[in-house]
Amino acid sequence: MSTMAEGTLPVATGGPLTTGLCVDEAEFASLSGSWQRLYRVCGEATPFQSHAWLTSWWRSYGRPGRLRVLLVRDGGELVAAAPLMRAPGPVPVLRPLGGAISDFADVLLAPDCRERAADALTAGLRGLARTALIDFREVRPGACVESVHERWRGPRRELADSVCLELPPLPMAGLAERLPAGTAQRARAKLRKLAAAGVRGRVVPADEVERSLGTLLRLHELQWRGRKVTSEHLRPRFREHLLRSVRPMVAAGDAVVTEFQLDGEVLAADLTLLSSRLAGGYLYGAHPRLRELKIDVATMLLDACTRHTAGEQPRTLSLLRGDEPYKHRWRPEQVTNRRFLLARGRTAPLLAAAMGEASAREWARRRRAAAPSS
Repeated sequence: MSTMAEGTLPVATGGPLTTGLCVDEAEFASLSGSWQRLYRVCGEATPFQSHAWLTSWWRSYGRPGRLRVLLVRDGGELVAAAPLMRAPGPVPVLRPLGGAISDFADVLLAPDCRERAADALTAGLRGLARTALIDFREVRPGACVESVHERWRGPRRELADSVCLELPPLPMAGLAERLPAGTAQRARAKLRKLAAAGVRGRVVPADEVERSLGTLLRLHELQWRGRKVTSEHLRPRFREHLLRSVRPMVAAGDAVVTEFQLDGEVLAADLTLLSSRLAGGYLYGAHPRLRELKIDVATMLLDACTRHTAGEQPRTLSLLRGDEPYKHRWRPEQVTNRRFLLARGRTAPLLAAAMGEASAREWARRRRAAAPSS
């Protein structure tokens, strides 16, 4: 049995790295220990690259025969990984695991042999690109896959993807100080109202996570009843994914579930995902009664999230994808995810087709935005 400490990798041997392709679900599941050690030391990683999130996502959303996880090892230890899958459809395209319910995609690279690991991973991806276009969507600026893009020798393109909003790792008092005087005063008043109303937040331990997530999903459905909602959040496969992935993530410190109680009743619950440098408010549910009581739910949730961003382990607070007006209240920084398209000579036509599709989508989006509202 290995005695290596959690969150560390052995010293690189300096010998040749070996590259392999995992196409078996059981083998992917068995990588938990080595994958998590690599994830821990990869500072750029987001919670959507954790082993629990990816393997659970595959069980809910993957299709047999389409798994393509590229692995680079130094001796027996994993030093780079690209979690990919063959996308559905007639066109051969490889995309990251995680799909639309994951806000960021990336590869993993060990920092102590980053250059060699990136070289080996790029070479492995070039082999895959002989027969399929590689399409990395929703890449956060500064992600490890940028190292692959820089090394790519062949057709490649970089496009803008979704907009995300981010706040610095400050406590609520520090975030309020960044606001105009009047706005800051109103924010402090909302916090005082929360305390006066008796709303209490409680971090849920790992052994209660499944029950709490059930409450969160029930409240989430209730708060959106009669309004437009992300339909995927209401589907059984999404529920199964959360119930399966979040408990081990909470136990490992990669997620936190918070319940908000009033008079002993849970009226709201929040799921925040964590990595070494990032915290992301992923999903919440709130009873309409809170709004009837004039409780500012957004301020309540933000206050809970900042307890995991400031302090000994500062983390950027990401409001994740979406440019909704309510997110701008705290003057966040706008950060645009990137999309990297990688091809070889014989798959270059696929890249051209993807570029054409992206241009058409952008044209349609701008036309909708410019159209007068009815």
